[in-house]
Amino acid sequence: MIRALIFDFDGLVLETEGPSYQSWVEVYRSFGQSLPLSTWSAIIGTTQGDFDPRLELQKRVSEAVDWEGVEQQRQKNEDALVEAQEVLPGVIAYLRTARRLGLKIGLASSSSCQWVTGHLTRLGLRDYFDCIRAEDDVHTVKPDPELYLAVLQALEVRADEAIAFEDSPNGIRSAKQAGLYCVAVPNPLTSQLSLAESDIQLSSLADMPLNQLLDLIDAD
Repeated sequence: MIRALIFDFDGLVLETEGPSYQSWVEVYRSFGQSLPLSTWSAIIGTTQGDFDPRLELQKRVSEAVDWEGVEQQRQKNEDALVEAQEVLPGVIAYLRTARRLGLKIGLASSSSCQWVTGHLTRLGLRDYFDCIRAEDDVHTVKPDPELYLAVLQALEVRADEAIAFEDSPNGIRSAKQAGLYCVAVPNPLTSQLSLAESDIQLSSLADMPLNQLLDLIDAD
């Protein structure tokens, strides 16, 4: 029986991944360089991927880069794009239904606690979550399973009693390694990537009410 839902944040609750990628594309473009999604995808859903956009750009250009100035402007652009986003479709309905059904609600994010809780508070969603575990709380973020295992422990539920909601390959891999049933809900950016490791894929949480999803999982 399902007792808990565990949500990713970036790209699942709020579309932050597209703005982050777009802000870096603009940085690369300003130096006459391109940044294809196939390269960027290595760090979607994680902060500990093999690709470092700064190191990669510095390798490509001969001049010294004023990283303090570049990052200040890039972050300003990203923040403006993120703050223009609304909560992704279906998320609030799932949170409200989960509360009504008495399910525990957790969040597992590779981003910092300050980033996640700041946006959840701004959006009026913080109080829905019984447990939040983020980059600051673990040694290794996604695709390692440590974040999900930490949330399961805090919620006092087994892996087979929880559902993970993810939008990226790194996040899905993390959830599956922790033993969870994983629902992939891609955003416009991650819909271009393979999410085949998930148990089921929805184009949006608005496409299937939580009650229907729970019935579908129970029937498996």
